[in-house]
Amino acid sequence: MAQALQTTIIISVIALSLLNLTVNGSKYKNPFLKHLGLLNKKEQLTHLHFYFHDIVSGPNPTALQVASAKTSNTSSTGFGFVVVIDDPLTEGPEPNSKAVGRAQGIYASASQSDVGLLMVLNYVFTEGKFNGSTLSILGRNAVFSAVREMPIVGGTGLFRFARGYAQAKTHTFNLTSGDAVVEYNVYVLHY
Repeated sequence: MAQALQTTIIISVIALSLLNLTVNGSKYKNPFLKHLGLLNKKEQLTHLHFYFHDIVSGPNPTALQVASAKTSNTSSTGFGFVVVIDDPLTEGPEPNSKAVGRAQGIYASASQSDVGLLMVLNYVFTEGKFNGSTLSILGRNAVFSAVREMPIVGGTGLFRFARGYAQAKTHTFNLTSGDAVVEYNVYVLHY
């Protein structure tokens, strides 16, 4: 009896699921997507290209170390330091190139064996079609690798439900000041 009841419940759940998929003909009608206004929108792939200016020196740094461990200064990787950033994003590598946004967030040295940073960032776009939209990055940046890849875990505005990846390549790094310019190619799927 219990087995028959369990089988009936499973068949009912499957039938209701199939009914939900075929409401109004055979077109899929997801109530969540309908509520968000995304029901008839197609996902699109966007490629973004910009330069990230990490300025740690001078009178107006855009990256500030806010914490470190007792051993961060003696560690070969700086393990344990934490930096808060509000770095400019520009069209070109020059400091006076047109600004397209800001990289705001935190990076921290999270590896004892190589220079590997945990990146927790929002790219906040301030120009063009994506003005007011953001992309969120959460991942590892092995800074001495030629090309690094970090995941995009979300976004806002035109980048709602975003997913994808960002490729970073160091354009310049000043050994004296510690300032860096990093070229980014970002590939993002969004509605």
